[in-house]
Amino acid sequence: MKQLSLDSVRRPSGRGGWRPGAGRKRRHGSVSHRTRPKFAKRFPQHVTMRLGAETPPIAREWLMKRVVRPCIALCEKPFFRVVEFNVLSNHLHLVCEADDAMTLARGVQGLAIRLARRLNTALKRKGKFFGPRYHAVALRTPAQVRNTLRYVLLNRKHHAANKRFHAGWVDPYSSGLWFSGWHAPVRTNAWNYDLVSSAAPTRPARTWLLRIGWRRYGPLSFDDRPADDVRRHSA
Repeated sequence: MKQLSLDSVRRPSGRGGWRPGAGRKRRHGSVSHRTRPKFAKRFPQHVTMRLGAETPPIAREWLMKRVVRPCIALCEKPFFRVVEFNVLSNHLHLVCEADDAMTLARGVQGLAIRLARRLNTALKRKGKFFGPRYHAVALRTPAQVRNTLRYVLLNRKHHAANKRFHAGWVDPYSSGLWFSGWHAPVRTNAWNYDLVSSAAPTRPARTWLLRIGWRRYGPLSFDDRPADDVRRHSA
């Protein structure tokens, strides 16, 4: 067998070998597999986890009660915690804190595995539940954190631009019922009283940006509708 030189391997003519534009093309909406950027633990993370193409929707109250909220409550580690969340039809938004990129990956993957196992059992199905890779963005400024909280907690309004919501509406599939940054107390009624009075599935923030910094720009309003100001941060 004759060993090929580098130049001969890279020759564009002929079959096989390296050539410009070769390789698998990236699908629209897919997440890059480049190494995740490093970040300091003082920066919260906005994480988007997409469900698989064949996965049924999980934004259902019985699944939230039996599986999703308990799994989020159990995912806390010394190096990782979920501070806010929202469950949509085909993806989840998380606002979380982690010590670094490695512990963020461990925390999110641990949550995904726990959710997948319990949701598959509850739905009597098998197979993958989430897409192959989550999307994460470090939140570095108070304004960015506020915009992200607004986008995550009110995200269902973002996806239902033509739907009308009653005044003071709080998404029951989010952590908004326990969120302390609204401009007024959450209104309790027959359907949310038990939830509001129960322990939150999320954990208190530790970073300055999530505890204090974003509040300098004012509390969030129930009746707001998030625009596309942080859409680039989400899948």
